[in-house]
Amino acid sequence: MDGVLVEGFGKLMYWVSWALLLFSLFAFVDSAIRREDAYRAADKQTKAFWLIILGLAAAVNFFMGILDFLPIIGLIATIVYVVDVRPALRQVSGGGRRWPRGRGSSSDGPYGPFNGR
Repeated sequence: MDGVLVEGFGKLMYWVSWALLLFSLFAFVDSAIRREDAYRAADKQTKAFWLIILGLAAAVNFFMGILDFLPIIGLIATIVYVVDVRPALRQVSGGGRRWPRGRGSSSDGPYGPFNGR
């Protein structure tokens, strides 16, 4: 019975570590495609700073186990980027929601704004 629990916990930690790696890689790629001036306009750290931090977080998640201390710090840095920095960058650079309506207002038709006439 103990072997089944240990094996199940090992599999769970394996999938959690993969999820954290993918999460940190997503944040790294997202920070890489953002413009440098958007970071300054949003009054956040520089693009190079976030690339280094998120790159280190991805590397630590790749090389170390989830139960170590450094992957937790990398997870915190990734969460800060995704929750705080990324929305500020999207707001500054005009990268709002593009689906389902696009950038137009709610009264826009397929050929432009609808004026009610």
